[in-house]
Amino acid sequence: MTKLKSLSYLLLCFVLSACASMGDGSKQEKQQKILSMKNQVLTQLFKEKPHSRKVVEGAKGYGVFSNANINLLLVSAGTGYGVVKNMSTQQHTYMNMAEGGVGLGMGAKDYRIVMVFHTQKAMNHFVENGWTFGGNADAAAVASDKGASIEGEAYFGDVTVYTFTESGLALQATVKGTKFWVDSELN
Repeated sequence: MTKLKSLSYLLLCFVLSACASMGDGSKQEKQQKILSMKNQVLTQLFKEKPHSRKVVEGAKGYGVFSNANINLLLVSAGTGYGVVKNMSTQQHTYMNMAEGGVGLGMGAKDYRIVMVFHTQKAMNHFVENGWTFGGNADAAAVASDKGASIEGEAYFGDVTVYTFTESGLALQATVKGTKFWVDSELN
Protein backbone atom coordinates (compact mmCIF):
# COMPACT_ATOMS: atom_id res chain seq x y z
CA MET A 1 0.00 0.00 0.00
CA THR A 2 2.89 2.38 0.72
CA LYS A 3 4.24 1.96 -2.83
CA LEU A 4 0.77 2.78 -4.18
CA LYS A 5 0.66 5.99 -2.11
CA SER A 6 4.15 6.98 -3.23
CA LEU A 7 3.27 6.33 -6.85
CA SER A 8 0.04 8.34 -6.46
CA TYR A 9 1.92 11.32 -4.99
CA LEU A 10 4.55 11.16 -7.74
CA LEU A 11 1.88 11.02 -10.42
CA LEU A 12 0.01 13.86 -8.76
CA CYS A 13 3.12 16.10 -8.71
CA PHE A 14 3.93 15.31 -12.35
CA VAL A 15 0.40 16.01 -13.60
CA LEU A 16 0.08 19.22 -11.62
CA SER A 17 3.38 20.61 -12.81
CA ALA A 18 2.39 19.87 -16.41
CA CYS A 19 -1.12 21.34 -16.04
CA ALA A 20 -0.12 24.61 -14.42
CA SER A 21 2.96 25.32 -16.47
CA MET A 22 3.05 28.62 -18.30
CA GLY A 23 5.46 27.10 -20.77
CA ASP A 24 8.35 28.85 -22.42
CA GLY A 25 8.40 32.50 -23.33
CA SER A 26 9.62 35.89 -22.32
CA LYS A 27 8.26 37.84 -19.36
CA GLN A 28 6.07 39.89 -21.72
CA GLU A 29 4.75 36.77 -23.50
CA LYS A 30 3.80 35.15 -20.21
CA GLN A 31 2.13 38.35 -19.00
CA GLN A 32 0.18 38.56 -22.26
CA LYS A 33 -0.94 34.94 -21.93
CA ILE A 34 -2.28 35.67 -18.44
CA LEU A 35 -4.04 38.85 -19.59
CA SER A 36 -5.63 36.92 -22.48
CA MET A 37 -6.85 34.26 -20.04
CA LYS A 38 -8.24 37.03 -17.78
CA ASN A 39 -10.17 38.60 -20.68
CA GLN A 40 -11.59 35.24 -21.79
CA VAL A 41 -12.67 34.35 -18.26
CA LEU A 42 -14.34 37.73 -17.72
CA THR A 43 -16.17 37.43 -21.05
CA GLN A 44 -17.43 34.00 -20.02
CA LEU A 45 -18.42 35.22 -16.55
CA PHE A 46 -20.34 38.21 -17.93
CA LYS A 47 -22.15 35.95 -20.41
CA GLU A 48 -23.13 33.35 -17.80
CA LYS A 49 -23.86 35.80 -14.97
CA PRO A 50 -24.78 39.17 -16.54
CA HIS A 51 -25.15 40.87 -13.13
CA SER A 52 -21.46 40.21 -12.45
CA ARG A 53 -20.38 42.93 -14.91
CA LYS A 54 -21.67 45.68 -12.60
CA VAL A 55 -20.13 43.95 -9.60
CA VAL A 56 -16.69 43.86 -11.26
CA GLU A 57 -16.90 47.37 -12.73
CA GLY A 58 -17.92 48.84 -9.35
CA ALA A 59 -15.18 47.08 -7.39
CA LYS A 60 -11.85 48.40 -6.14
CA GLY A 61 -10.17 45.52 -7.96
CA TYR A 62 -10.47 41.92 -9.07
CA GLY A 63 -8.37 38.82 -9.58
CA VAL A 64 -8.72 36.11 -12.22
CA PHE A 65 -7.02 32.73 -11.82
CA SER A 66 -6.65 29.55 -13.85
CA ASN A 67 -6.19 26.39 -11.76
CA ALA A 68 -5.59 22.71 -12.51
CA ASN A 69 -6.74 20.42 -9.68
CA ILE A 70 -6.24 16.68 -9.16
CA ASN A 71 -7.91 14.55 -6.50
CA LEU A 72 -6.61 11.02 -5.88
CA LEU A 73 -8.63 9.20 -3.22
CA LEU A 74 -7.72 11.05 -0.01
CA VAL A 75 -5.40 13.79 -1.30
CA SER A 76 -6.23 16.85 -3.39
CA ALA A 77 -3.75 19.29 -4.94
CA GLY A 78 -3.72 22.03 -7.53
CA THR A 79 -1.60 24.78 -9.03
CA GLY A 80 -2.30 27.79 -11.15
CA TYR A 81 -1.63 31.40 -12.02
CA GLY A 82 -3.49 34.64 -12.52
CA VAL A 83 -3.56 38.38 -12.14
CA VAL A 84 -5.07 40.98 -9.82
CA LYS A 85 -6.10 44.31 -11.32
CA ASN A 86 -6.31 47.45 -9.18
CA MET A 87 -9.16 49.48 -10.71
CA SER A 88 -7.88 52.78 -9.23
CA THR A 89 -4.35 52.56 -10.63
CA GLN A 90 -5.06 50.12 -13.51
CA GLN A 91 -1.96 48.21 -12.29
CA HIS A 92 -1.74 44.43 -12.73
CA THR A 93 -0.11 42.17 -10.13
CA TYR A 94 0.75 38.72 -11.50
CA MET A 95 0.34 35.89 -9.02
CA ASN A 96 0.71 32.13 -8.57
CA MET A 97 -1.42 29.76 -6.57
CA ALA A 98 -1.21 26.29 -5.06
CA GLU A 99 -3.68 24.26 -3.07
CA GLY A 100 -3.68 21.09 -1.09
CA GLY A 101 -6.26 19.24 0.89
CA VAL A 102 -7.63 16.04 2.29
CA GLY A 103 -10.96 14.36 1.76
CA LEU A 104 -12.72 11.88 -0.45
CA GLY A 105 -12.65 12.23 -4.17
CA MET A 106 -11.37 11.24 -7.55
CA GLY A 107 -10.75 13.18 -10.72
CA ALA A 108 -9.11 16.15 -12.37
CA LYS A 109 -10.44 19.51 -13.44
CA ASP A 110 -9.32 22.78 -14.95
CA TYR A 111 -11.24 25.62 -13.37
CA ARG A 112 -11.34 29.39 -13.15
CA ILE A 113 -11.71 31.71 -10.18
CA VAL A 114 -12.76 35.36 -10.27
CA MET A 115 -12.34 37.29 -7.01
CA VAL A 116 -13.94 40.71 -6.78
CA PHE A 117 -12.53 42.99 -4.07
CA HIS A 118 -15.07 45.53 -2.81
CA THR A 119 -12.58 47.45 -0.64
CA GLN A 120 -8.99 48.55 -1.15
CA LYS A 121 -8.14 46.93 2.19
CA ALA A 122 -9.45 43.52 1.06
CA MET A 123 -7.48 43.69 -2.20
CA ASN A 124 -4.27 44.82 -0.48
CA HIS A 125 -4.61 42.07 2.12
CA PHE A 126 -5.05 39.45 -0.61
CA VAL A 127 -2.04 40.60 -2.63
CA GLU A 128 0.17 40.91 0.45
CA ASN A 129 -1.00 37.75 2.29
CA GLY A 130 -2.93 35.71 -0.26
CA TRP A 131 -3.88 32.81 2.00
CA THR A 132 -7.34 31.24 2.12
CA PHE A 133 -8.62 28.10 3.79
CA GLY A 134 -11.92 26.36 3.31
CA GLY A 135 -13.98 23.34 2.48
CA ASN A 136 -14.96 22.31 -1.00
CA ALA A 137 -17.56 19.94 -2.36
CA ASP A 138 -18.31 19.72 -6.05
CA ALA A 139 -19.09 17.56 -9.00
CA ALA A 140 -17.92 18.32 -12.54
CA ALA A 141 -18.00 16.57 -15.88
CA VAL A 142 -17.07 18.99 -18.66
CA ALA A 143 -15.31 18.48 -21.99
CA SER A 144 -15.21 21.25 -24.61
CA ASP A 145 -18.68 22.84 -24.58
CA LYS A 146 -20.41 19.69 -23.35
CA GLY A 147 -21.05 18.60 -19.81
CA ALA A 148 -22.19 20.04 -16.55
CA SER A 149 -20.67 21.25 -13.35
CA ILE A 150 -21.90 22.47 -10.02
CA GLU A 151 -20.29 25.70 -9.00
CA GLY A 152 -21.22 29.00 -7.62
CA GLU A 153 -20.82 32.41 -6.26
CA ALA A 154 -19.69 33.02 -2.69
CA TYR A 155 -19.35 36.09 -0.51
CA PHE A 156 -16.56 36.43 2.04
CA GLY A 157 -16.90 39.81 3.70
CA ASP A 158 -15.54 42.31 1.21
CA VAL A 159 -14.80 39.72 -1.50
CA THR A 160 -17.14 38.02 -3.97
CA VAL A 161 -15.80 34.81 -5.51
CA TYR A 162 -17.08 33.23 -8.73
CA THR A 163 -15.88 29.77 -9.81
CA PHE A 164 -16.55 27.65 -12.86
CA THR A 165 -15.09 24.54 -14.43
CA GLU A 166 -13.42 24.82 -17.82
CA SER A 167 -12.97 21.07 -18.31
CA GLY A 168 -12.53 17.88 -16.33
CA LEU A 169 -14.20 15.07 -14.51
CA ALA A 170 -14.25 15.19 -10.72
CA LEU A 171 -16.33 14.23 -7.71
CA GLN A 172 -14.83 15.46 -4.48
CA ALA A 173 -15.49 16.63 -0.93
CA THR A 174 -12.33 18.08 0.58
CA VAL A 175 -11.03 20.45 3.19
CA LYS A 176 -8.25 22.40 1.56
CA GLY A 177 -6.02 25.38 1.85
CA THR A 178 -5.09 27.64 -1.03
CA LYS A 179 -2.07 29.91 -1.11
CA PHE A 180 -1.81 32.82 -3.54
CA TRP A 181 1.45 34.74 -3.85
CA VAL A 182 3.01 37.46 -6.01
CA ASP A 183 5.01 36.07 -8.95
CA SER A 184 8.41 37.73 -8.55
CA GLU A 185 9.42 36.78 -12.12
CA LEU A 186 6.47 38.50 -13.80
CA ASN A 187 6.15 41.66 -11.69
